[in-house]
Amino acid sequence: MFKSWRIPLLFSLFLIALIACARGGNSDRPLQVWVHAGQEAERQIITAQVQRFNQSDPEIPVELTFIPEGSYNSQVQAAALSRDLPDILEFDGPFIYNYVWQQNLMAIDDIISPQVRQDLLPSIIEQGTYGDRLYSVGTFDSGLGLYGNRKQLEAAGVRLPQGNADAWTVEEFNQVLAALAAKDSDGQVLDLKLNYSGEWFTYGFAPIIHSGGGSLLKLSGDLLQANGAINSPFAIAAMQQLQSWIRGADRHQSYVDVNLDDAAFTSGRVALSWVGHWAYPSYAKALGDDLVLLPLPNFGVGSKTAQGSWNWGITRDCPHPKAAMQFLEFLLQPEEVLAMTNANGAVPGTKSAIAQSPLYAEGGPLRLFSAQLLNGKTVPRPQTPGYAIVTAAFQQAFNNIRNGMDVSQALNKAATTIDIDIEDNQGYPTVTR
Repeated sequence: MFKSWRIPLLFSLFLIALIACARGGNSDRPLQVWVHAGQEAERQIITAQVQRFNQSDPEIPVELTFIPEGSYNSQVQAAALSRDLPDILEFDGPFIYNYVWQQNLMAIDDIISPQVRQDLLPSIIEQGTYGDRLYSVGTFDSGLGLYGNRKQLEAAGVRLPQGNADAWTVEEFNQVLAALAAKDSDGQVLDLKLNYSGEWFTYGFAPIIHSGGGSLLKLSGDLLQANGAINSPFAIAAMQQLQSWIRGADRHQSYVDVNLDDAAFTSGRVALSWVGHWAYPSYAKALGDDLVLLPLPNFGVGSKTAQGSWNWGITRDCPHPKAAMQFLEFLLQPEEVLAMTNANGAVPGTKSAIAQSPLYAEGGPLRLFSAQLLNGKTVPRPQTPGYAIVTAAFQQAFNNIRNGMDVSQALNKAATTIDIDIEDNQGYPTVTR
């Protein structure tokens, strides 16, 4: 009985060892990849991509693990503390700087091919760079703008901007809102997605501070600080303007629909919706040819908009970084980029994929979003290891402003919170590895 299973077992072990040698001795440890469990379509695509990559007979196969989106960052932090990170990590763009500061990612400048790097959108390179090193790449980026109901806009007699350079000024935008409200039963003609929460407020509205000439952080000597930036006259003026749309200012009524049912635009209650690329499928279905895409208003130094999304990095202890880069470059092939962006609707992360996209190529209905990313009209969220505190402070300030707090007071509180964190962390000194 003993001998009857011992020989097959030894033979099996011999075959495993032989296969491992034939594949370079590395197949005993697949590349571990963590990805956020986003929408079902994204999960299906990345699963299929991993299967295609593994079937292409790479030296080292990929093993995929889905992590719940809500707890993703906390699980990454826990794995980092226990030195149990995967080889390849997906993460939301702004968190890259904290991961680099904690020495959880390796620089990839020396292992990414020049051809692949050159094909990436400038926004992908900007988001993935910390200091003077590149740490991440992304297969898609994001777009933010104003969707409009052409029929309602034309009935109000307002002009339709043709691009960022032609964006409405704030003064003109106020006139547009007034003209639309005059033809609306309740005067609420703008959707700011106030039914959203969390990161939406930083992503969606920090760009207006930049458009006004300000920023959330500024350099003071060699260190970043919030005081004098997030609460600067530029920031205060931009957020006061935003507050006037929500609260009503000298009018008795707001221009902004609270949108508790997320149907303000698709139902026709409002003529304008301030939101990202992800709204396009439902908006196009509801409005058809009446849907137009417009740039955000110009608050003084040009229309600015947001950028950034989930991207990829290689962790510090990955034993096979070249094999890991081989997988990432596989994902960045035009057909693979389009497979993902056709599923999630995001802006393709490479120039070659954009050129093949029916939505984002020249003449496509969402060309504004890709043009903004290609032409430097987007603003990355603050590139600091302390981003989690920055965005939390701005989100709190937004909610305070939305609920009527004096704008200066709300932004001063945010500046204090952020600068205390920077001081507590000695300015987040850069550590190289």
